Amino acid sequence: MFSYRHGFHAGNHADVLKHMVLIAVIKHLTAKPTALTVVDTHAGAGLYRLDSDFAGTSGEAQDGIVKLLASPLAAEPPPLLADYLQLIASFNPSGRNRIYPGSPFVTQALLRKEARDKLWLFELHPTDAKALAEHVLQLEDQRMLAIKREDGFEGLRALLPPPSRRALVLIDPSYEIKNDYGRVALCIQESLKKFATGTYMVWYPVIPRPEAHELPRRLKTLSNQAGKPWLHATLNIGQAPERANTHTPGEKPPRQGLTASGVFLVNPPHTLKAALLEVLPQLVETLGRGRGQGHAVESGG
Repeated sequence: MFSYRHGFHAGNHADVLKHMVLIAVIKHLTAKPTALTVVDTHAGAGLYRLDSDFAGTSGEAQDGIVKLLASPLAAEPPPLLADYLQLIASFNPSGRNRIYPGSPFVTQALLRKEARDKLWLFELHPTDAKALAEHVLQLEDQRMLAIKREDGFEGLRALLPPPSRRALVLIDPSYEIKNDYGRVALCIQESLKKFATGTYMVWYPVIPRPEAHELPRRLKTLSNQAGKPWLHATLNIGQAPERANTHTPGEKPPRQGLTASGVFLVNPPHTLKAALLEVLPQLVETLGRGRGQGHAVESGG
């Protein structure tokens, strides 16, 4: 149950997509003065070292944030990407990109003390929950945060609707088990019944598993049934051709790792679709590595 560790995947292309969108959503929501509640149902460790054994073993950041920062696109990024790169740089003031912030620290950096915004972090993995608590201790003001070593799907129920009636819920489990896909859909269904005006953001891996392909379809149906607008975007960097023939005959080819991921939002910012249509083709051109690369953006409601 607890084998997944995001440290192996920190800063990969999926994080680029997820955190770029997350920043855009939070900036949109914090443009209004009313307090915002953010719930991160699967927070992870919060901060990651790109030069750690975890990151070095997988090398996934090399096809994500590392490749992006070394590209011409980083010099003149479109606004959506510029905000993301600026935030990553704020965690690396020396200019050496060693630290990668996970969603808890991405969110915390954008929330407002004066508005009394609130961030709820849920993490069940014992090692990551401990690391998250230790990382949070580094913050000067911890009053806006609450860490719960609980099941985020369960913990969310008690927080909706929030006192200010404004909330963003980020749901990105590991999807290690098939049950996660069903729990995500059920969570969205129940949450929309309790708090229909909240903004909900789901990240998921695009992998050859029926549940992964069915999830966005289920989320579209739930959004349409609730009469709420939705946005669905995917980023696929494709397969690495240089790895195709590195195995001996009779052996299984080496794993490509995750090649694509998606984000699905209910009640998204109205400006987000146009911004994604601008930046995603450029990300594919920059991060794409072979067969299957591409992107998609669709909306409804």
